[in-house]
Amino acid sequence: MIYRFTIISDEIDDFLREIQIDPDATFYDLHKAIVKSVSYADDQMTSFFICDDSWEKEKEITLEEMDTNPEMDSWVMEESVLNDLIEDEKQKMLYVFDYMTERCFFIELTEIITGKDMTGAECTRTIGDAPKQTIDFEEIASANTSLDLDENFYGDQDFDLDDFDQEGFDMNGGSESADFSEEKF
Repeated sequence: MIYRFTIISDEIDDFLREIQIDPDATFYDLHKAIVKSVSYADDQMTSFFICDDSWEKEKEITLEEMDTNPEMDSWVMEESVLNDLIEDEKQKMLYVFDYMTERCFFIELTEIITGKDMTGAECTRTIGDAPKQTIDFEEIASANTSLDLDENFYGDQDFDLDDFDQEGFDMNGGSESADFSEEKF
C-alpha cells in the first residue's frame, strides 16, 4: 500500500507537491520528504497537525518532545507511524514549517494506492516554487517605513452622538429605554 499526499500553500497559488510514501513510515520520514521537495534547511521547529474536514487542528505531532505531562497524549515525529494516525483518504493535515508566524502547508491524503508497495518516500510531482522558509522581519520593517500613521489612521476622530442608532444600544436589557444625552458623556 502507498499513501499519496498532495501539498499546497495559501501563499503561492501555483505551488503543489505530491509525495508518495509507505504508510508504515513515520511522520519524520514525511517531514524529511517535504523539506527535501521544497529545498528547505532542516533546522527549524516543525509540526504536523491532524485536522478535521474544516482544517481545525486536532492532534499535534512535533519534531521534538514538547510536553512532559504524562497525562497528556503527545506524539513525536520519529515515533509516530503514519497509518497509526491516518487511515482514510481525504484526511487533512497542516505542516507548520515556520513556527514564529504559523506559516504552513495544507496536506491531504488524496489517494491510498493498494496492490503496490514502496520503501521510504518520493516526491512524484513538483509545480511552482515553494514560499520562503522563514520571514525576515527586518526586511519587512524596512520595506514598510513609508506607512502613514497620522491621527486619522483608524478613521475620522470627530463624531456626532446623533449619528448613533440609540435603539441599537439597549444598555438596560430592554426594560426601559436608555437616555443618551450629551451631558452623560
